[in-house]
Amino acid sequence: MTNSYIFFTGRLKWRYYFCAAGLCRRLSIFSLFSVMLCGLNTAYGQGRNALAAEMRASMVNKLLKQWYPRAIDTMDGGFLSTFSYNFKPVGNQDKMIVTQARHIWSNAKAAQLFPDVKYYAYGAKHGYFFLRDVLWDKQYGGFYTYTDRQGKVKQSNFAQKEAYGNAFALYALAAYYQQSGDTSALNLAKREFIWLEQHSHDPIHKGYFQHMERDGTPVNRPAGISPNAELGYKDQNTSIHLLEAFTELYQVWPDELLRARLQEMLTLLTQTIINPKGYLQLFFQPNWTPVSLKDSSATAIARYKSIDHVSFGHDVETAYLMLEASHVLGIKNNAAILQLGKRMVDHALDNGWDNQVGGFYDEGFYFKDKPGISILADTKNWWAQAEGLNTLLIMSHYYPKDGHQYYSKFLQLWAYVKTYLIDQEHGDWYQGGIDKQPQYKTALKGQIWKGTYHNLRALINCVARLHPDSTPPAAPSRLKKSIKNGVAVLSWNKAADDNALMGYDIYSGNKRVAFTPLTKTAITIRGFKPGAGLYLQAIDLQGNRSARVRFNR
Repeated sequence: MTNSYIFFTGRLKWRYYFCAAGLCRRLSIFSLFSVMLCGLNTAYGQGRNALAAEMRASMVNKLLKQWYPRAIDTMDGGFLSTFSYNFKPVGNQDKMIVTQARHIWSNAKAAQLFPDVKYYAYGAKHGYFFLRDVLWDKQYGGFYTYTDRQGKVKQSNFAQKEAYGNAFALYALAAYYQQSGDTSALNLAKREFIWLEQHSHDPIHKGYFQHMERDGTPVNRPAGISPNAELGYKDQNTSIHLLEAFTELYQVWPDELLRARLQEMLTLLTQTIINPKGYLQLFFQPNWTPVSLKDSSATAIARYKSIDHVSFGHDVETAYLMLEASHVLGIKNNAAILQLGKRMVDHALDNGWDNQVGGFYDEGFYFKDKPGISILADTKNWWAQAEGLNTLLIMSHYYPKDGHQYYSKFLQLWAYVKTYLIDQEHGDWYQGGIDKQPQYKTALKGQIWKGTYHNLRALINCVARLHPDSTPPAAPSRLKKSIKNGVAVLSWNKAADDNALMGYDIYSGNKRVAFTPLTKTAITIRGFKPGAGLYLQAIDLQGNRSARVRFNR
């Protein structure tokens, strides 16, 4: 979950300043103007609070309640993948690592937000066991891509191991550890990260190979393969979700190599994968040479566009993921990342936005002999609109007076989602907006590529930004330590917070060396150097931090 408090500090100070000015006893012209501003801003704040309540209710009643606990597969483990438009389980329920991992992530996040709903925590744990006991390859390591319902590896169009799916496994394991405190999940995440490092990471050209054999050997692109086949290419989608997974994992495991790989993925995005116009190139040769159709005929482009087009949804999603990664890395001046993210959002709004009813189109393309961009697909898939909600709201904070009117676009997009995407009768979101694809009213609500991840994350983040928690936790108390042979055993009393704690960061000097979640109030630090000093800091779910306190005993 992103540390949303960073997006609101300025606005909260601005509001306080004018409200304070409005309390002046002397009703000068300035103070009257201040009172007017205070009233307007209060109404603005109340409107945001009401919108946050509406989105929160939609998250619970139109999304989470439809999926859970219904999707928990109590017979064979993990989660059911496929549901009809009215949420009846259908089909053979094959299982893919991406779907299973995303459901674990969703349940872990829901359990943090709604701890009284017991089946969220149960679902996260249940899904973790399926990941650990069934989908993890006990002989070669790494997670299988695709299995039948019982977890038996099944032939498919996927490679046996893929970096994309393994990235989501990392994402889920980190979230589950953050929610549960189950150290076995963190240990499996560490093993998985090292497995990717040994097999998928490219030490020469950087980044990660997407397709692998069962033993982790990267798959070379075969001669004579179809031009629109992805096998053997590197790609932006794997790259942005590795960035996302490393961001999530680094919050609970401050490892130096992990930090280096997170920074590497951020650099690859900003310097290689993002086109100067402000959109993502989709596929690349292993040396990061772009796979491009720009000199092809219109017929070839129509046939092979899956490997080269502008994906507006990925662009607005990446703008958010880059900002989140730079924040977690502790980059103090992220102006360059912010400006690049703005360029990507602006490109999507200028070229792929439906000005009539709102929403981001699916695909565009720059033909060499046509001015500007051409829309190849004016459909609007559900996940792109979810990512758009999140990113437009972020941009509205940083650029409130920008000509793109991000907040107005956010409101228009939410209205579009409520009208054309959310199934008000049966719940969940259609696969695409029914203004363009009315057939989705009776199409599958769930399948291996569609669960709760995109829209749940967007709703969580939007609610947090619209109605932020700006109160830091109290500092932890009764800190104790014992040190012997370089091993420090630390304990403390639980910190108090007005909302919900996420956990605690431990520092050796100024270096963050460990994280432990809310359920843990003791930890062992190995390799401790006595002269450095050990400190503890509590963190809540929106990233507010207590004062750092020192272990003196």
